[in-house]
Amino acid sequence: MRRLMWYMFAGTKGGAMRIRIIEKLRSRPYNMHQLSKELKVDYRTIVHHMKLLLENGAVEVEGKRYGEMFFLTKLFESEMATFEEIANKLGTTNK
Repeated sequence: MRRLMWYMFAGTKGGAMRIRIIEKLRSRPYNMHQLSKELKVDYRTIVHHMKLLLENGAVEVEGKRYGEMFFLTKLFESEMATFEEIANKLGTTNK
């Protein structure tokens, strides 16, 4: 998981946006519309990044269609120290 996290957040151009999404999801679940409003980005941008986070096991979804809410997976939460290390090294934390 550590290598995958480095790739998702530090190895690609969209890593900084994915870090911002994860930081939001740490506090509570969101749907994609809420995330786009909170992060002040286009809805399609959120769809793109959420698809990648879903495919790589960082987030999971509950509900259907417009009621879909996204949560961090237990596996991702267990690697939160790695996430924080990456975010700190990239200087993208909101803390």
